[in-house]
Amino acid sequence: MTTTAPRLGTALARLLILAAALLGTLLAGAAPASAHAALTGSDPKDGAVVATAPKEVNLTFSEQVAMSADSIRVLDPAGRRADTGEIRDLCSGSIVRYGVELRAGLPDGTYTVAWQTVSADSHPIAGAFTFSIGAPSATSVALPDREPGGGLVGALYGIARYLSYAGFAVLVGGGAFVLVCWPRGASVRPVQRTVVRAWLTLTGATLVMLLLRNPYTGSGELSDAFDLAGLKSVLETKTGAALTSRLLLLGAAALFVAVLFGSYTRRTDPKEKKDLVFGLGIGGAVVATGIAGTWALAEHASTGIQPGIAMPVDILHLLAVAAWLGGLTVLLVALHQAPSVERAAVERFSKVAFASVAVLAATGLYQSWRQVGSWSALTGTRYGQLLLVKIGLMAVLVGIAWISRRWTRRLADLPPAEGEERGAEGIAGTAGAEDAEGVKDGEASGTDEGPGTTGASGTDGASGTDPVVDPERAAQLARQRAAVATARRKRERDADPERSGLRRSVLTEAAVAVVLLVVTTVLTATEPGRTEEEAGRSTAASGPAAVPDRPVDIRLPFDTGGVDGKGVVRLSLDPGRTGANGLHLYVERPDGKPLDVPEIKVALTLEAKDVGPLPVAPDRIQAGHWSASGVQIPMSGEWRIQVTVRTSDIDQTTIDKNVKIG
Repeated sequence: MTTTAPRLGTALARLLILAAALLGTLLAGAAPASAHAALTGSDPKDGAVVATAPKEVNLTFSEQVAMSADSIRVLDPAGRRADTGEIRDLCSGSIVRYGVELRAGLPDGTYTVAWQTVSADSHPIAGAFTFSIGAPSATSVALPDREPGGGLVGALYGIARYLSYAGFAVLVGGGAFVLVCWPRGASVRPVQRTVVRAWLTLTGATLVMLLLRNPYTGSGELSDAFDLAGLKSVLETKTGAALTSRLLLLGAAALFVAVLFGSYTRRTDPKEKKDLVFGLGIGGAVVATGIAGTWALAEHASTGIQPGIAMPVDILHLLAVAAWLGGLTVLLVALHQAPSVERAAVERFSKVAFASVAVLAATGLYQSWRQVGSWSALTGTRYGQLLLVKIGLMAVLVGIAWISRRWTRRLADLPPAEGEERGAEGIAGTAGAEDAEGVKDGEASGTDEGPGTTGASGTDGASGTDPVVDPERAAQLARQRAAVATARRKRERDADPERSGLRRSVLTEAAVAVVLLVVTTVLTATEPGRTEEEAGRSTAASGPAAVPDRPVDIRLPFDTGGVDGKGVVRLSLDPGRTGANGLHLYVERPDGKPLDVPEIKVALTLEAKDVGPLPVAPDRIQAGHWSASGVQIPMSGEWRIQVTVRTSDIDQTTIDKNVKIG
């Protein structure tokens, strides 16, 4: 039983217009690539007003990120660098935290923290916030407004990502379709072209992604795609290694394609052909799994919860997508361009597609739980909403696939007179019957040509001796035969509703699959719902705070007017909260050396509550170092700390500073 090739008509045009409209709707609402890591906390916090300059700025993320020397920058109100540029790894267990040390002696004012890094699933992230020392001030620093991974580079990178997914699906699914469902398709030119073009698409898209990776995660300038130093740094990253591995595996895939469409088609011995199929099947499965693994190892399956389970599940998911949608693409090409497709091939693909859908359902359910985590994230986050769109498209696709299976069964249930006999004619090719009909028509149209011409019978009309071939007449007969063959195929299509129904359902399936692939691509570039909710809860719980979650450290310059009367008192109140605190004071000369003074006293006052002054009498530990334990802070608020320093019997001064505690 065979199906014959249809003519692309208005139905295809309508489907393509519908697919284009859906694509436009989806892509129009797609924001630039959001990362899968999120900033969940900082110290100082966004908008905080701290009493004294912190020693460092710390950032906490929801998952592992790749930090470079310039990933965190702290700028003073004038826009100058206030950090040392040394990134410190403060990660501990599941806590992902990085810090940068600040320069000493920073003046009061508003400081800007700008950060940019790459999350563990390969997506760039960036942001900025401010904090103030002493009191807020005007700042000349403009917060960056460019989205990470946006602009022209981001758009090109997104297109390359989509093309890589599409190329992978058609390459793997097309090869599997030929090996498992339709071995005769290995010698069909349109099928060969489709699979080879898929290999070229995947290879080209991978090269483009490798070149664009540096500007995509960095400057955003297209010219940086050819920066050799940037390319070298990309190759040292996890994503760069994955893309390079993909290119190497595509070399092996090229060998697979060459053997499948070369040596395999020339084999005539059944045993040799069977052995070659076995080898191609094992080798192809290994290469396909390896290529799928380059996504799983570099993107969000490799990070977050349960990566050891998520990565093999992601590989199975990608292979199932390829087997279904890639095979569907090759089947559609065969239905429209190949002379015939056996009924058995369609039936086998129907079983493969059913198994692929089952795998997709199981792996998709796990991935959805892993990335979403809650019902609120399913409906309240962009990732969850896109996932609902994907589920809806999958349901539509499964429904259309069920219709295709119904048409396949109807083809299988045709009586032998209508099915097998007509199918055998199609498998053997209808060329013989069509040529006979063309010859007959040629004879009818060629008998009036007159003497000296060659009739369709191929003999001279006058003598009946050896034929005299007229090239012009032969070409005319060939055109006549082709026209008759085309008309015959059209009559068969119009008279065979089962085949027409199968073609229409497969075409609709392919159109929906294109949209589904776009949604999947956008989904991979969107922050998962679980991460977004966790980041939101962290931000809501912490909020902008005015008190750093660390000891209070202040510097109080003094001048008593006498000999050795100038210096600085460094005061530390640990942990800087209500309740008992430890107090340390360090008295230093202007050159930083310890200054031994006869006496130092401290008093704390909370003027807003009329509390204090609460006197503190520290004990001398050594020259320039005084300490007191168990200093009680009864309530939170803005406390005024007064320090009285006596440098001689008659020279003393009192200095004070307000700090927020609590």
